Amino acid sequence: MSYRKEKDAMGEVIVPEEKYWGAQTQRSIVNFRIGPYASMPREVIRAFGYVKKASAIANCELGALSPEKMNAIVLVCDEIIAGELFEHFPLVIWQTGSGTHTNMNVNEVIANRAHLLLGNRIGEGEQLLHPNDDVNMSQSSNDVFPSAMYVAAYTVLSEQTIPGVRLLFQTLSEKAGEFSSIVKTGRTHLMDAAPLTLGQEFSGYAAQIGQAAVFLESSMQELARLASGGTAVGTGLNAPAGFSEKTAGLIAALTGYPFITAPDKFAALASHDALVASHGALKRLAVALMKIANDIRLLASGPRCGIGELVLPANEPGSSIMPGKVNPTQAEALSMVCAQVMGNDVTLSIAGAGGMLELNVYKPVMISAFLQSAELLGDACVSFSDKCVKGILPERSVISRHLAGSLMLVTALNPHIGYDRASEIARKAEKEKISLREAAILSGYATGEQFDEWVDPGLMTGGFSTGGKKGEP
Repeated sequence: MSYRKEKDAMGEVIVPEEKYWGAQTQRSIVNFRIGPYASMPREVIRAFGYVKKASAIANCELGALSPEKMNAIVLVCDEIIAGELFEHFPLVIWQTGSGTHTNMNVNEVIANRAHLLLGNRIGEGEQLLHPNDDVNMSQSSNDVFPSAMYVAAYTVLSEQTIPGVRLLFQTLSEKAGEFSSIVKTGRTHLMDAAPLTLGQEFSGYAAQIGQAAVFLESSMQELARLASGGTAVGTGLNAPAGFSEKTAGLIAALTGYPFITAPDKFAALASHDALVASHGALKRLAVALMKIANDIRLLASGPRCGIGELVLPANEPGSSIMPGKVNPTQAEALSMVCAQVMGNDVTLSIAGAGGMLELNVYKPVMISAFLQSAELLGDACVSFSDKCVKGILPERSVISRHLAGSLMLVTALNPHIGYDRASEIARKAEKEKISLREAAILSGYATGEQFDEWVDPGLMTGGFSTGGKKGEP
């Protein structure tokens, strides 16, 4: 491999010849050899393309940057946005907490790539763009990195997470309608309870996801407030008047999302409460998803020795030793995603609370954890919807048998004979291993005709009469 010399304020550094980064990026590579993974997310690099492009245009329109330099910056930023230069952004998230190394990585790549596009050889001749003076004009890592964080977070939520959540909500809603007439045994405390329909059970799942989606979308409003223009500590030092508003407006126009300038740049640099809050909404979604995944795999447990009321799609063999075994793998994968998101929420909480004085210095790990959660949840919702929920079938014979044998149908007798007598009937039926109807008649508290009139599983769901066909969905 051939190398070239790059210089920064601390002196010369050797950089691989074919790479566009410069001295400060190389120093970070050498000084932060931490972990075999966890590179800066590509979504953050792409977001930097938008922020740097908007900043150059704003500086030009405000008379601080020449049109020639602006055009050069914009040209490279368009390549970054298109994902053409990712190989030139090698830094890990375990670096300076301000994200300065990644900001300078972007600045250096833009400057060197522009030099190359102008027909020059990197490292030779005078460059049109200086990484700090031109590409970073009116900016600091302290305001640019959080702006890129929020652009990346808002974009991923809009394009990946929310669509996945909406798809799962729609699929669960369709199943709720499909199963609306199937009366089944309810369960509380993992014990038999009053009946409901399978559709009602699934409507609860759909409602959980729908409410989580609304909460998540609401949390995005604060993520649309950008720190650009705050520069070093929030005062706007070295940025021209109007730069904040103009840059935010340009980013909004470039991305199509409603970004605005943050009303208080001191808070925008020193804290990332908006990111913490939005991840809280992701955690809420994860909590709901894990509950639903666990319910579905419990209801599908079996097929012979479990609850066995649902049949899940058989997507792949479930065991390397037990022939014919099929496992609830989509529910398991979704649950693992949820566990990861809950762990990421702890990271966001500690990192958000750890900011001191004028700058939070946990920015890289915060955005990395946030984006991982947002992307995983979006993908997992799509997978769970398409590979599991869509193919769920009711095991009607099992549902019917469980309903017919449920002692908690006795609850319907409460208004007619009272709780104590109804409880006596249930205990008698269980002790003597007879039906509730037989126990009611033997107790003398109800005739057979009264029992048939009063105990109607369909009516007990708040819906329709089963017409006396006990336990038949």
